[in-house]
Amino acid sequence: MSEDPRVCSECGAAEAVVHLTQIVDDVASVLHLCEKCAASRGVNQPSPPAHSPLTDFLSQMTGPEEGAEAGEEDRTCTFCSLSFAGFRENGRLGCPHCYTTFDFYLKNLLRRIHGGVQHVGKVYLPPDPTVSEREQRLQGLRRKLRYAISTEDFERAAQLRDQIRSLEPVTR
Repeated sequence: MSEDPRVCSECGAAEAVVHLTQIVDDVASVLHLCEKCAASRGVNQPSPPAHSPLTDFLSQMTGPEEGAEAGEEDRTCTFCSLSFAGFRENGRLGCPHCYTTFDFYLKNLLRRIHGGVQHVGKVYLPPDPTVSEREQRLQGLRRKLRYAISTEDFERAAQLRDQIRSLEPVTR
């Protein structure tokens, strides 16, 4: 058996791609196996991580954004040391401080993905909403209703109409 971790411990000829550590009775032994020998022992190589659409989108971003300062793309978060290249590669920020560090790029990214950087999603309503909270929610629903009608999404428009009716005060 070969002691070189680059060569298969079983066949001694092929390149080792799996490094298996076995512990039996508090004694550790390391096997370096090629794909064929690993498969014969029932050891499968882990599949490479699947890329999400966001990761693919981020990896397509090239060069500095329009309006970026020189060296801006070389920024690194001072708290977690994540670089912008690292963010582009895995599509995840490292810590809450990254939002501030990469603010410029995140705004441009959100603008491209969502068409804006202002949140216009759902508004949380506590169990007993005040009149102003209810009115704010109704305004958002009415805006969505107008959009659904303009795009002829009548099924969505009917759902929104029902939500609006459930929130509107009953007048008699």
